[in-house]
Order: sequence, then C-alpha cells, then structure tokens
Amino acid sequence: MNRNLPFLAALVFGVLVVAAMSLFTVDQRQYAIVFQLGEIKEVIREPGLAFKWPLIQNVRFFDRRILTLDSVEPERFLTAEKKPVLVDSFVKWRIDDVRKYYISVGGDEMIAKTRLSQTVNSGLREEFGKRTVHDVVSGARDKIMADVQKKADADMRAMGVEIIDVRLKRVDLPAEVSEAVYRRMETERKRVANELRSQGGAEAEKIKADADRQREVIVAEAYRDAQKIKGDGDAKAASIYGQAFSQNAEFYAFYRSLEAYRGAFRSKSDVLVLEPNSDFFKYLKSAGRGGK
Repeated sequence: MNRNLPFLAALVFGVLVVAAMSLFTVDQRQYAIVFQLGEIKEVIREPGLAFKWPLIQNVRFFDRRILTLDSVEPERFLTAEKKPVLVDSFVKWRIDDVRKYYISVGGDEMIAKTRLSQTVNSGLREEFGKRTVHDVVSGARDKIMADVQKKADADMRAMGVEIIDVRLKRVDLPAEVSEAVYRRMETERKRVANELRSQGGAEAEKIKADADRQREVIVAEAYRDAQKIKGDGDAKAASIYGQAFSQNAEFYAFYRSLEAYRGAFRSKSDVLVLEPNSDFFKYLKSAGRGGK
C-alpha cells in the first residue's frame, strides 16, 4: 500500500492540474470567448464556472461594462456659416456582441476606440455643418447629441458595439474668432451706448427748454400781476389824494410844499437855483410875512 502512495499522490496532483487548466470563472463584468486552435469555439455571456479542454483550448475575457471614450483635445468643426468651433465631447459605449467585436477588431480595445472616434467625429462634423453657431452653442445641442448617438449606434452595431450616449461637454469659439466676436460686441455696445447718450442729451435739452419756457411764463405773469397790483395801488392812492385835495385844497398844497422842501434841503451841500419870485418859495414867503 505504501508503494502506491507516490503514484496516488501524483495522480491526484495531475487531476488537480488538469482541473485547474480546464476550469475557469467568468466574472459578471466580463464576456468570455473560448478558442480552439485559434478559432472561436464558444461565447460565454453568463457569469459562473465554465470548462475548457486544456492545451487545445484557451480563453479570452472582454469587458462588458459601459466604457467611456473621452477626447484628449477638442476637435475643430465648421458650422453652416463656415465658422470654426472647438468641440469637447465624450462617448459612452459597451460591447454588445462580443463575437462580432472580436472578428471586427481582433479584440483590441484601442482599435475599437479609434474606429468609434472616427465614426462619432464624422457624425458631429455632419451635424455641425448643417447648423449655425447660435444653434450649436445653445439652441440645438440636445438634437445634435441625439442624432449623432443614433447614427453612430447604427454604424457601430456591425462591429458588435452599442453606443449608449454622446455628450458635448463644451462648444467654444477659437481664440481668434472669440477675439473678433468680442470686438464686434464691444463696438455694438458702444454704438448703443452712444445712441442712448444722444437720446438722453436730446431729452435733457427738451426738458431744459421747457423749464426755461415755463420760467419765462411764470416771470411774465408775475410781472403782469405786480404791475396790475401796483397800478391798482397807484389808482387807489390817487383817489385818496384826490379826495383829500377836494376837502382842503390849501392844506394839501401846503403839505406838498413841505414835502418838496424836505426833499430839496435834505443835505447842507445841496444847491438849488431858482428865481426869488418862484412859486416854490410861496409858503416860505407867506410864513415870513405872517411872523412880522
């Protein structure tokens, strides 16, 4: 019995080696293709434990998760107005038919990404070429992404790839175009500002002219009212003077003469040249005779 132990151990070891070479596990995040002498023998889509013949069969695994293709540098496209724009985008994709995928690109993910990038860029170039700058910047971005995704998905199905989504991260104008656009915007804003200033100046002059007119009207009306009041006062004063004169003409004349004397002899330096028999000295002469 002891002589058979090495043989049994070797047999068990050989069975374990064969089992290890024959059994493999497919992860739920993977597809598996079993090759026999370089040809596809079986495609395994479900996760779990699987079997292959050792030595004559081998297995390759492919990622079944959603992958991302992100552009390294923004791509330059032309719009319908022949204006360049810089587009930064990314694509979400996954392997849908692993057999077609292997036959088309030999299972090389870099080749698949290259073909996918070319397909998506071609679709974006076509869509951008049909639209204006305004449309691609803000107006029709959702429509562009949906159309490109649909067209790219239809093209890539033949390669066993499904396009989940195409997204535009950023759409910018090149530096030289942005500078020109900014200058045009600046010029337009200055033109509008000057136009508003002109309108404001015209309105200011209009308001000022109207205010001056109103001032002249108010001053004229005030002067008219003042002259009317003054005339009424002078008339009333003249009426009072007339009534007083009619009651005592001699006293009124005497009072007027005193007022004239007071005004004429207000200062000692005043000089008055009159004839001695002038009526101006009438009451002075009368007062002198009465005193004697």
